[in-house]
Amino acid sequence: MTEPVVAAKAPNKVALEAGKDYWWCACGRSQKQPFCDGSHKDTGFTPMKYTAEKSGDHWLCACKHSGKKPLCDGTHKTLA
Repeated sequence: MTEPVVAAKAPNKVALEAGKDYWWCACGRSQKQPFCDGSHKDTGFTPMKYTAEKSGDHWLCACKHSGKKPLCDGTHKTLA
């Protein structure tokens, strides 16, 4: 697998706690988007650790092509 699966063409809005670690799904196969559920096994992808700097809502990338992974940068708007 060379390209991640586009889980959605819109970001996931999630409430995160400051200082807590989260594991963002990089392969797009997780059933618990935007977080990893282990579905990446044998894909060549690994989840990305993200530590929230502040508590509150965050917009995490679901298209898996953001240049600011795991945060959304609007790249999903350019995907076919």
